Amino acid sequence: MKAVLRELAQARRHYSKLPFFGFLRCESVVPHDRLAFLPCAAPLIMALPDFERLVLRDAESRHPWQRFLDAHLDRGGDSWRAFLDDFAKLGFDRSASVTQVMRGWLRDDARASRFMGTRLAQIAHGATPLEKLVIAESLDGTARVFFEHCAPLAARIHDGGGPQLRWIGQAHFAQDSSRALQGLDRRALESIELTPPERVRCLGLAFQVFDLFADWSTELLAYAEHALEQRPRVVIARGLTA
Repeated sequence: MKAVLRELAQARRHYSKLPFFGFLRCESVVPHDRLAFLPCAAPLIMALPDFERLVLRDAESRHPWQRFLDAHLDRGGDSWRAFLDDFAKLGFDRSASVTQVMRGWLRDDARASRFMGTRLAQIAHGATPLEKLVIAESLDGTARVFFEHCAPLAARIHDGGGPQLRWIGQAHFAQDSSRALQGLDRRALESIELTPPERVRCLGLAFQVFDLFADWSTELLAYAEHALEQRPRVVIARGLTA
């Protein structure tokens, strides 16, 4: 299993180099504008609680790895509430009605985000408790990269007199980091002996998750760039005389 976790760390490093995260680091764009992707991200954020509760969890299982996974998921809380709070604080519900936002979810440029919950469920369908753990670790890997880039933006917005952002900000990032499979439990996970077919299966599931989030990140970048291009621009005429 240690070899699988090493591959996941490598996949996370590759994921962090995608253009979307370069955009989040781009100092030529003000922090608030770098979060223009949030409406496109909403379908996934709202779908994740059901995916974790109905697909990854299994309260009736007595399998030790399933019980460990259930405890791992319990630490996530209901972060979707914090997401909606940040969404409102950043003014996205003032710039568009609920109807406009929901209609936007059905546009082609939000397709990947709209399908994320379903595709994650397809990946996890029939997975063993150990395979579910690998899927959860892959999800945590993508989340760590995401919040490592978003948390500094939240801090910059707050330091500049803006609102305190809970989901995007450091508090949620710290909570999400604590969910990673670390410490004694991680060492126990690393010690698991996998047969070659099991190793191939675990890696295949993990890579599917990272590929899915790579497509999602590409869509978020395109959405943000389009949103910024479509904003009304104020043109100030200089040096005009009557």
